[in-house]
Amino acid sequence: MTKSVTLLFPGQGAQYVGMGKALEGHSSYELFEKANQALGFNISQMMFEGPEEELKLTENTQPAILSHSVALFEKLKELLDNKGVKIDRVLGHSVGEYAALVAAGALPFEDAVKAVNLRGKFMQEAVPAGKGKMFAIMKVPAEKIEQACTEASTETEKVMPANFNEPNQTVISGEANACDRAVAWLNENMEDPFRAVELNVSAPFHSSLMKPAADKLNDAFSEFKFKENDLAYVANIDAKEYAAGTSAEIIKENLYKQVDGSVLWTQSFASLPDDTICIEVGPGRVLMGLARKINRNIKVISLDKDGAFEELEELLS
Repeated sequence: MTKSVTLLFPGQGAQYVGMGKALEGHSSYELFEKANQALGFNISQMMFEGPEEELKLTENTQPAILSHSVALFEKLKELLDNKGVKIDRVLGHSVGEYAALVAAGALPFEDAVKAVNLRGKFMQEAVPAGKGKMFAIMKVPAEKIEQACTEASTETEKVMPANFNEPNQTVISGEANACDRAVAWLNENMEDPFRAVELNVSAPFHSSLMKPAADKLNDAFSEFKFKENDLAYVANIDAKEYAAGTSAEIIKENLYKQVDGSVLWTQSFASLPDDTICIEVGPGRVLMGLARKINRNIKVISLDKDGAFEELEELLS
């Protein structure tokens, strides 16, 4: 019986010191040296040994997560090929979309590492420290959050939904005062209890304030060898599945819009068929947790734990 397989690639926040070390001894471990060469600095040492402060800088976090995800993917691909299992589609959360596109054959690994390092740099530079904020809003319907953002935004100060992570968790992002006003509006207009937690982030990601970063990244894309994808992928920006053979121009456009657009993760995951097996390919188990809250019928296995490959092999047998 052939099983439907979907690969999920995590985004920022999943990183930790020691990530990728467990792959030592496997051929995919060589990718870490390739990442070092491509970047011109030792990202693998930062991944394995820290310091955590360095690893948490956006321009380092993004290539670290990508490198770990793609190395895990190489090991996974070996197992799937041996079992004769084909991958139906890939999707990634925010920066995870780049690892997904490497897996889909749309972007070479070295180019992706450089691209996300620049993406992190440009996002960091786009907004002066303290100008922006992000809040995770729990237990508020998405349409109510959108209304709060509309009510709180002005011509010069805007806030918007940044990540639709799962039905009970949406992150808002934008100008600091506008974010505060959106939370105040919810306090006044929500009858049911909810939570708003300010996130400890270095910039207001996935908001209109990221437009300068998006434009710079778009200019940099000309240096990288994008091509048509070999595997279908679901894009963050519209939660649409793009069939294999989608043009490089469309893929680039989706990545460009993604920088200052919302990540439609809830909508993307909800579009998957119930009978697909999802494999989380990258550090941590964040996406497995979100998956359970979007569709409990879908089986999710996270590869970043002891015994994960054995569990997967059994499941695919």
